[in-house]
Amino acid sequence: MSGFKPDPLSAESFRGFYADILHFLRKRTDNANDAADMTQDVFAQWLDYRDRAKVEQPRAFLFQMARNLLRDHWRRQKVRHLVHGQAPADAQPLADESTDPMAATQRLQRLEQLKAVLAELSPRRREALMLHRFEGLSQAQIAARMGISVSMVEKHIAFALLHCKQRLQPEHGKEQPE
Repeated sequence: MSGFKPDPLSAESFRGFYADILHFLRKRTDNANDAADMTQDVFAQWLDYRDRAKVEQPRAFLFQMARNLLRDHWRRQKVRHLVHGQAPADAQPLADESTDPMAATQRLQRLEQLKAVLAELSPRRREALMLHRFEGLSQAQIAARMGISVSMVEKHIAFALLHCKQRLQPEHGKEQPE
């Protein structure tokens, strides 16, 4: 038994993590089959990961694996769209895109701006903001996941929101920082 490594993921936590990750992926793919496949892939990768015993926060680790698979999924969808000249079957244009292509272009530019502004944040602030705004976790849940105090989570989120607000305000309305 010298090669045995304890697995910090119990059967009970496995079921909870599985349901959480499946829900997370379903919200982001709008395709239950893709979400189920990716969830299975997350846990298959977990089983193949040789240093499982060294992972201190398996839930955070599993969600990072899910985000990576989701990112790969979106890239494949984008390439498929570009190569075949067609959108995925479940893709629906936004209501005003069909009538106002300029609005769609501006929305995409704004999303790119937001992405760049989020990239400027420290990894911890970005993680706290993303968990709060995009995954809908409470500050207490974020604190538990990140291993920090609720007060620190509040500070991370507040500073991140302030940074985004300052960087995304139109130039004519921007206040000068101190």
